[in-house]
Amino acid sequence: MRHRPRGDSRGILDPGRLLREVRFRRHLPAESLRPWVEHYWLIDWVLNAPFEQRVVPHPAVNVVFRRDDGDHDGDRPESGEVAGVGRDLFRITLCGTGRVSGVQFRPGGFHAFWQRPVSELTGRRVPLPTGRLTHPGFPVCAGGPAGPPTSATSDNERCRALDTLLTAWRPEPDPVAEEAVRLAEAIRTDRTVLRVDDFAARHDVPVRRLQRLFMEYVGVGPKWVIRRYRLQEAVEQAAGGPLSWAGLAADLGYSDQAHLVRDFTAVAGVSPAAYARSVR
Repeated sequence: MRHRPRGDSRGILDPGRLLREVRFRRHLPAESLRPWVEHYWLIDWVLNAPFEQRVVPHPAVNVVFRRDDGDHDGDRPESGEVAGVGRDLFRITLCGTGRVSGVQFRPGGFHAFWQRPVSELTGRRVPLPTGRLTHPGFPVCAGGPAGPPTSATSDNERCRALDTLLTAWRPEPDPVAEEAVRLAEAIRTDRTVLRVDDFAARHDVPVRRLQRLFMEYVGVGPKWVIRRYRLQEAVEQAAGGPLSWAGLAADLGYSDQAHLVRDFTAVAGVSPAAYARSVR
């Protein structure tokens, strides 16, 4: 079990600017929640001008609580939502002052709280009623009122509020979910995983079962997960300095450089070369 949250910036476009504009940090959840939850992520901002952040989403569900005063005086009510796996580039513009307390689940981990095909949430953002744990779309969620996760003053208090919320949702242990989490993690950490059939054979899982497993528990198919993680590696490397795009395309399993450029541009909104110039 990990003892600290993931430290990479994978998926965040121009992470250097993000860290200059806002306070961004990650924390681990309570140990009992770590089989399903990757980390908590907290953001606070005080901005003189609007700031747009772009993220290439992970194949993961997020639960997000936000309090945004914008350019107005006085607190607005906290809003909460469940964000399914996003297929497209995520953009958000922050203004004035505000804060976010977010939960990123491990790919495959949200099923323990949802108990339905996670693909039903893919591409969707489902609001949660303010100050409550129940929602008509979440039949297994239960519990009474809890303090808003963004209202606490310290990081520890915000994390404890999220621990309380998730524990009250009563996650259901499931060995099949554990298998899905383990397989998705293998794709994320092993950059030699480039093809679904090779990956299925390596883990002794029939391809069709692997596809059903990922749609049910992760929300997208294994081919999409492989492509997304490899593309996130391309984003990271593009920001790191000069490189051979043709060599990187071959390393990441693309048929040629043009294929990588098309995928990168479609997801990130700019070509690899343009992105590399923008972050330098």
